[in-house]
Amino acid sequence: MTTVIKVGGARAVDPAGALSDVATLVEGEQSEPSEQSSGHGPREDVVLVHGGSTAVDDTLERLGIEPEYVETPSGVVGRFTDAETMEVFEMVFGHLNTQLVAGLQSQGVDAVGLNGVDGKLLYGPRKSAVRVVEDGKKKIKRGDHSGTIKEVNTDLLDSLLDGGYVPVAAPPMAGSEARSASEDSSGDDEEPRERIVPVNTDADRTAAAIAAALDARLVLLTDVAGVYEDPDDPETLIETVETGEEWQALEAAAEGFMSRKIMAAEEALDGGAPEVVVADANADTPVTDAVSGGGTHMFQEAIEEL
Repeated sequence: MTTVIKVGGARAVDPAGALSDVATLVEGEQSEPSEQSSGHGPREDVVLVHGGSTAVDDTLERLGIEPEYVETPSGVVGRFTDAETMEVFEMVFGHLNTQLVAGLQSQGVDAVGLNGVDGKLLYGPRKSAVRVVEDGKKKIKRGDHSGTIKEVNTDLLDSLLDGGYVPVAAPPMAGSEARSASEDSSGDDEEPRERIVPVNTDADRTAAAIAAALDARLVLLTDVAGVYEDPDDPETLIETVETGEEWQALEAAAEGFMSRKIMAAEEALDGGAPEVVVADANADTPVTDAVSGGGTHMFQEAIEEL
């Protein structure tokens, strides 16, 4: 079984438990060996995906740049990534990736850091203009550096996993845009070639795309224990979602940042992931807890009924 684990970038999320848990999974260890067991279970293939939007905002503010968020006509709020923000984004995500790789290597894990541009791990069209709602009016806002993942380089991931490595992946993605004829220096009459540029993409949806491409279980670790019918009542945790009706109830319950995670979960399940779990990143053993029944578990059959 391959598991894709996404560690959130919120201030309240400490990745230490997840890193230790990843080491346990890839070493095939069991936390409580039985008398019949040597203490080692089957080794799991793991891909770790990380976010970092909070760190990007913090860095922008230290540089005197105001982070900009926009609302789409469908009501989704996301970052507007202009050229200056994109430079900060690349710097911050590169730093976070290195820190997580070092953390895993300190646990004895052969981790390899990747961004979506490396080997075109995450590839798709760049969106330079986005539709937004400002003051109740729909507008086109240009100059965005974002993209939509259409392809995942599974050959690259499989080669690393087969070699015993743990890929640590994150945005930016490889954004494709047309190169004008004047920019094309090929000197022949062929169609202008594409130009690849690093662009922002959502980390939850990045993890979803990778899980779907690998037909892997997806674990989304965040700063809450799952999805609640009532976010103010910890007794209302939604534990399993197996039917279309339960999925609709889940969507109705998800608010704010959680609605984006449910969107990512649906993309993962629709693409081939058998299961998605939203669970608490700050548990002592967050991944083990998640795959053992903790958090909110969503299954492929739920969206098949929609």
